[in-house]
Amino acid sequence: MTPIGLQTAPTPDGYISELLVTVGLPTQLANTVASGVVFVVVFVGVYLVSKLAIVPVVARLLDNRGVEEHVRKPLTLVVYGALLFVAAGLAFSLAGLGNILVALSTVTAAATLAVGFAMQDVIKNFVAGVFIYTDEPFRTGDWIEWEGNSGYVEDISLRVSRVRTFDNEHLTVPNSQLTDGVIKNYDTHGTLRLKFTFRVGFDEDLDRARDIVVEAAKAQDGVLDEPEPSVRLVELNDASFGLQSRIWIDDPGGSDFLRIRGQFVQRVSERFAAEGIKIPYPHRTVDGSLEQVDRSSPATSDD
Repeated sequence: MTPIGLQTAPTPDGYISELLVTVGLPTQLANTVASGVVFVVVFVGVYLVSKLAIVPVVARLLDNRGVEEHVRKPLTLVVYGALLFVAAGLAFSLAGLGNILVALSTVTAAATLAVGFAMQDVIKNFVAGVFIYTDEPFRTGDWIEWEGNSGYVEDISLRVSRVRTFDNEHLTVPNSQLTDGVIKNYDTHGTLRLKFTFRVGFDEDLDRARDIVVEAAKAQDGVLDEPEPSVRLVELNDASFGLQSRIWIDDPGGSDFLRIRGQFVQRVSERFAAEGIKIPYPHRTVDGSLEQVDRSSPATSDD
């Protein structure tokens, strides 16, 4: 507190402290209450004014630059964090609590070791989240696959990403899991190729079977005309030929690709049945012999 005898202007907390002393509060308690009141008022006031003045400007800048939604969110959080830090710094100074940087450096030096061990995974996931925002291996709404899991990305934060599976399960995935391994992003190019192998017997007309598969693909709703559907002979086993169909669909993340593929396979199967093209089933031949033993005769032994 500033002594009354000096000719310097009292700080805001000094005014409040003097007022509280005049109403009967002890000097030490008055100083503490005054500092707390000034800190809260300045912090809230600076934060609200900064939020109303700065956040809309940042939002307009992001709109003008065409920044996508999954990048806007972390940038907005950074702006909010900076506003909180500035508001806390001014509140510290005007409340007579000293320099916030000095206070933070003291606390940080004491807590760095303990926090470092306790937050290894948090820091790892945070850094991974930064890489996701900068490298953009996937975006919100993309259909991805990783480590045997797959689904649609619903949200990306700096620590975790949230994915909705095809069974409508919601997975909260640490970002480090999505950056340490291989990720398949089916939405990167906007189209997806689906493959399915149809088996036909050796006695069937392969050319006609190919035509049926292509015709069924072209008639299927959701299958693209370009690239064109195609069929390739890919297998020759003990019981059948393997004809692999290749069809393309648009917007893998938004389309029901399981329905499209299922209807396509059903359509081909029905056409095969209608035209007498048989789909062979696996069979196995067991060779061997049986020996009958007559157990009704009495056992004999050598003398």
